[in-house]
Amino acid sequence: MNIQPRSFDHPDAVKLNDQVQLEYAERYGDEGDVTPLAPSMFRPPRGLYLLAYDESGAPVATGGWRAQDRNEEGYLDGDAELKRMFVIPEGRGRGLARRILAALEADAQAAGRTRMVLETGDQQPEAIALYTSSGYTPCEKFGYYRTYDSSRCFAKPLQES
Repeated sequence: MNIQPRSFDHPDAVKLNDQVQLEYAERYGDEGDVTPLAPSMFRPPRGLYLLAYDESGAPVATGGWRAQDRNEEGYLDGDAELKRMFVIPEGRGRGLARRILAALEADAQAAGRTRMVLETGDQQPEAIALYTSSGYTPCEKFGYYRTYDSSRCFAKPLQES
């Protein structure tokens, strides 16, 4: 598996983003995640977007982080927010999400971020299992979906080992 930094608007990123939006729409019966996102949010040093490619060069997984600081949506100074963690169905169960997550955490920490945060939903038990098994704990709700009953927010301190 080959994990590469890419722009959020790279054609492969757009392709997988379209797929994850369809999955969100199916799971939640809506239009998908409408959190406003822009490619500039994932540019170093205030973010990073990764794509994983299989042996044939096809994109199979994505994930990114973007810097957040204290604001009216409930973020705290030093936050790095995970966005668009996704593995295509055919690529699941091979540890790709865990590898992308670890790379994003390391990058956010190197960029000086102090806490990794994420918002997921109650219809994504696989995501919740990944995050809780990776050291994330429930936290105060934040972000675009903070007022939704189905929203689940998690955080993990980014500290030197």
